Amino acid sequence: MWLGTYERAYPRSRVLVAGLREAGVEVVEHHRPVWERSRHKAGAGFLRPVPLAVTGGRFAGAWAGLAVAAAREGPVDAVVAGYPAQPDAVPAWVVARARRAPLVVDMMISLWDTLAGDRALAGRAAGAALSGVDRVSLRVADLVLADTAAGADWLSARFGVPRERIAVVPVGAEPGAFPPSPLPPGPPAALFYGKLAPLHGLPAVLAAARVPGAPPVRLIGDGQLGDWLAAELARERPAGLTWDRWVPYERLGDEVAAASMCLGVFGTSDKAARVVPNKVWQALAAARPVVTADTPGVREVLRDGESALLVPPGDGAALGAALVRLAGDPALRARLAAAGHDVYTRTGAPRAVAGALLDALTPLTLDA
Repeated sequence: MWLGTYERAYPRSRVLVAGLREAGVEVVEHHRPVWERSRHKAGAGFLRPVPLAVTGGRFAGAWAGLAVAAAREGPVDAVVAGYPAQPDAVPAWVVARARRAPLVVDMMISLWDTLAGDRALAGRAAGAALSGVDRVSLRVADLVLADTAAGADWLSARFGVPRERIAVVPVGAEPGAFPPSPLPPGPPAALFYGKLAPLHGLPAVLAAARVPGAPPVRLIGDGQLGDWLAAELARERPAGLTWDRWVPYERLGDEVAAASMCLGVFGTSDKAARVVPNKVWQALAAARPVVTADTPGVREVLRDGESALLVPPGDGAALGAALVRLAGDPALRARLAAAGHDVYTRTGAPRAVAGALLDALTPLTLDA
């Protein structure tokens, strides 16, 4: 039973639910929308007292309905608080215990690490509160989901949770939204998209776009660094660079298909070193060559020169050199695209992602 105010439209939950159903698992969903009302949930406006109070009221109302719906549901083998799970962890734990079923908390990332660390939006008091929410969410879970081993190791060390209670379940991507297609003809171009958080390493992307011989770069996204990006482009826009602040998720597959190469993340934060983001998996699913930072998280999935090009985090010159190299070598683009898609098929397709969850969950359901 997927239960809570998790973001139902977010790729993480969609990939897992689809993969479980493909594997023959019956998944029932009891969901109430709360967080979907705000596109940029880590922005300063969303974190102010009044918006948080309004959202808290919606959350309480949502759980009043969820509790009734869950009580009417038949027997289940596990209760899953979907990503982002921290708000739902405690009420989902109450439901799970009432049903004598294990609770899975799809945490993936720490709120403290994201808002007080990587994005530096929370002060000391707010950071302590976020750390407490993370800690409680981890403690009530019978199984916690992280997307990389680097992330799982960090959660265990930072919050004192036994490592064996944290399972590595990759993010993956939806094959229907990002189907593989031949590389586009004509002059090569690069695609970068995301929520423009520090993790993405925008300064490195702009520096790379200014390297002589680099292909045109298309930027899609908005967020914390949106105003900074607008000012930088007004000061000195790289030749050929275009920027759209928003493209609907349903159109992202077309954007990826039109690109000759796709960019991952290049930030230098500790969090950036532990993740393999949605857009990397989506590019792999679509059979597009990937350039991203060489980090412990990425090295769990990709190999430099074999399934992607990996560059030092924050190094715009190295990123620019990689883009120049790819732009001038069609055979390399084709080889990386094919090898990257093979990585996706083996480890990032819904059935493979769900298999990692089932492997970790089966002992718990047998004991329940």
